[in-house]
Amino acid sequence: MEKKRPSIITILCIILLIGVVLRIPRIFSAIVRPTGNWYPPYLAFSYVIGLVCMVGLWMMKKWGIVLYTASFALGQIVLLATGIWNIGTLIIPLIVIAIGFSQFSKMK
Repeated sequence: MEKKRPSIITILCIILLIGVVLRIPRIFSAIVRPTGNWYPPYLAFSYVIGLVCMVGLWMMKKWGIVLYTASFALGQIVLLATGIWNIGTLIIPLIVIAIGFSQFSKMK
């Protein structure tokens, strides 16, 4: 018998999906262009990776939270390097990481 996905992971995945969908227009907005021509494609790629991570979490795969953590770290480096980092960029991802790793032993 397969283990049931914890409710907290289900809720987290739904919130992550909504977050990615709501951020898609940002890729095409003029507000990100001053960062550089490379930044909109980077955002698109990071959103795709975010969706992949969400699928991994939904399927209760350890690689989902590991990949999310790695992409979060890379994203923080990019934000610092471009000078657009702020403390707010830590809050939600760190909550996701904490919840994901709190359920890590239940993942395959």
